[in-house]
Amino acid sequence: MKRFEDVKLDEAQDLYFPTMCKVTQAKQITDMEKWYELEMPEGQDLGHSPGQFVEVSAFGIGEAPISISSAPHNNGRFELCIRQVGVLTNVLKKYEAGDSLGIRGPYGKGFPIEKLLGKDILIIAGGIGLVPLRSLINYVLDNRTDFGRLIILYGAKTPNELLFKEEIAEWIARDDVEFHVTVDQGDENWTGNTGVITTLIPGLDLNLNTTIAAITGPPIMYKFVIMSLKSKQLADDQIYVSLERRMKCGVGKCGHCQINGVYCCQEGPVFNYADIKPLEEAF
Repeated sequence: MKRFEDVKLDEAQDLYFPTMCKVTQAKQITDMEKWYELEMPEGQDLGHSPGQFVEVSAFGIGEAPISISSAPHNNGRFELCIRQVGVLTNVLKKYEAGDSLGIRGPYGKGFPIEKLLGKDILIIAGGIGLVPLRSLINYVLDNRTDFGRLIILYGAKTPNELLFKEEIAEWIARDDVEFHVTVDQGDENWTGNTGVITTLIPGLDLNLNTTIAAITGPPIMYKFVIMSLKSKQLADDQIYVSLERRMKCGVGKCGHCQINGVYCCQEGPVFNYADIKPLEEAF
């Protein structure tokens, strides 16, 4: 891995120079999250893999790391889903089709697709953690014969906070997707499971020889999800976690993403649990 201090000046200029990408579609999908489709300036591919992120700029306001939510495609377009939680993201909320955003990246290490081929994929997404995992889900669906079972566990606080509802309906309708959803608190129309996401795990029938788990969600979720998977006898090296909430500058300069000396921006955000388990500050 190349550290920032090893980068030459001309490389550093390229490193910080955003590419202007056109917003081709934008849609508010919940009270707090907005989905965007962006197009690269000359139709080139972003060149990302599931689990990677980009730095998004609103000039004069700031820049933030945002997970890429679409699977790799060859059409020069990619998708983001941004939660409005601060000054920058509330400015981005105003961007519509036809506007342009500055994009740097993709950065970080995504899910190791080559190690997932032929495996049963168990997706465990909490809240906005579905955003980066949607990239992996759609990659599996685009290459369905290369993988075994696709099991998706998704949890949100309330039914109104569920993301990508139209896609969820498509996943439920497919015979080759096992989809399970829960909310912490239902409403008068909710007929599904109520409870935290770990309530979905005991009923799973997993093949321990072929299952790989991919987990993304709020920090408090990881400890309990991993405990539940361990109770199912899933091995540490069969579990991958994305620590996407720790991402910062993306290039190893600011140091804010360090976990006991490990740069989450560059060595993650996707880690094998067996590798990161010894790091005391990881979870």
